[in-house]
Formats: sequence, structure tokens, C-alpha cells
Amino acid sequence: MSIVEGFAPYGEYQTWYRITGDLTSGKAPLIVAHGGPGCTHDYVDSFKDMASTGRAVIHYDQVGNGKSTHLPEKGGDFWTVDFFKAELHNLIDHLGIRGGYCLLGQSWGGMLGAEFSVDQPEGLKALVIANSPASLKTWVAEANRLREALPPEVQATLLKHEEAGTTDSAEYVEASDVFNQRHVCRIVPMPPEVQRTFDAIAADPTVYHTMNGPNEFHVIGTMKDWTIEGRLSSINVPTLLISGHFDEATKACVQPYADEIPDVRWHIFEHSSHMPHVEEREACMAVVQAFLDSKAA
Repeated sequence: MSIVEGFAPYGEYQTWYRITGDLTSGKAPLIVAHGGPGCTHDYVDSFKDMASTGRAVIHYDQVGNGKSTHLPEKGGDFWTVDFFKAELHNLIDHLGIRGGYCLLGQSWGGMLGAEFSVDQPEGLKALVIANSPASLKTWVAEANRLREALPPEVQATLLKHEEAGTTDSAEYVEASDVFNQRHVCRIVPMPPEVQRTFDAIAADPTVYHTMNGPNEFHVIGTMKDWTIEGRLSSINVPTLLISGHFDEATKACVQPYADEIPDVRWHIFEHSSHMPHVEEREACMAVVQAFLDSKAA
């Protein structure tokens, strides 16, 4: 299996990418957009398994993260949906795959994928939205509902530090991990590739803190009012939704995609939370592969 890494110049910045498999195999390659905003490709690395079917898989680190250009001095006016949409278009053209490609976005990556797809971009054959909310107001409401089921002492710790503005404290991080182990990744300890992403966010939280906030349920960043509800009917390619039974992206979060996208199907992984591609890796790959092979051979 061939593996090629490189950088796509994006203005004055560099987008790191990795291609697993052969772009000229005859199957439309799959681009994988990671979450966050502010994560890295590491935790969605498992999607490279798809390359064994003859479909090349393209991972990349969005600018600000991982192996791409870091810009810790940039603020909220810089880190926008449009910036990351343009970066994705730039990568597609750099790789010369405008003639046909598939897109899978996980969490924030799925939100980005939806934003990208409502524009009906040239060459898009199929879309996978994995574990993504259609509205961050719904996401926060659902996260607070899930949070209320945490042990009382954990809830108290979270609230204490949020009110004090000390969300970077070790005690707060430890309390947040209780939520994460229920609704983000139920494999404890986290697999190494997932831990690498969390370590990368901790090392440079610029994008995550600016656009999201300190964690998955205290969303106070620039994206807090984001929604794509009411625009999804413009997506004109076959779309697969995936989520987990214990997912922080609850059914209420995902439902608008199912309601509004014309050609859509939804698979819920019963033993997973926010990362079926890790928690039920083989089953997740099989579902995505079957969908892509039927819609974008």
C-alpha cells in the first residue's frame, strides 16, 4: 500500500496531507476532514483502512493544527468556516482530484463537510457526516442534558471552575474526562492515536479554544451560534449519517440532517459514543465502505 505525504500551499500557509493508496485507482478518493475545530488527523487515522478496498484515502491537518502551519497569534476573526472551506477546495485542486472525490467529515469535520456541500461543489460524489450536530445551540442543550447525568460531585467541580474562569485547572480537566469517557470515546484508556490528538490540542489550543471553547460542553467560542439548519436541502449528493448510541452528538443533534438532506440514510452504532471509527472500527469501516461503493464506485 503506497503512502505519500506532502504539503499543499494555501496562501502563505501549508496544509499537510497524507494519501494512503492510489489516486489513479479508478475509484473516487475519500477525503477525511477531522473535527475540533482544532483537532488533528490522528484520531480519525482508522479511516485509512478503507484504502484496502482500492479507494485512496486522504487525511489532512487543517491549518492551525497538527503538521500544518500553526498560527497561535490569530484570533476569532481569522478562524472562520469560510477559511476552512477554502482550504479544502485548495487541497482538492492541489491534488488534482476535482474530477471526482468523496468527503467524510467527523464532528466539526462533518459540519465543515455540510457547509462545503451545500454549495454543490464540482466533483463531489458522496458525503459522509459522522457524529456531527446541525446546530451548536442544540449541541450545547444536549450536552447539558448529558452532563446532568454525571455524578453530582463532577457537576459541581465543572460548574465551580467555569464560574471562576479556571477551566485550565487540572481538577476541571479531570472532571471533563468523566464526560469524555461516557460520550466521546468509551475505550479507556484512550487508544494512542486518539490520545495524540488530545495532546496536540493541549499543546496548541488556539483553534479549539477560539472557535469552540475549553471542552465539548462549555461552548463559548465564535462558533457557539452556528447552525446549518434550513440550508441542508441544497446538498445534492448521496449522504450517509453515522453516530453512536452514547454519542454527545445525540439523535436530536443529527436529526436535521436526516430531515432536510434529500438523499440520506443514517446508521447508529449501538456500542459507540462519538468515535465509532475507533470504538467499533471494523463495523464502521464496513458501513462506510458499502455506502461509498454503492454510490461512488
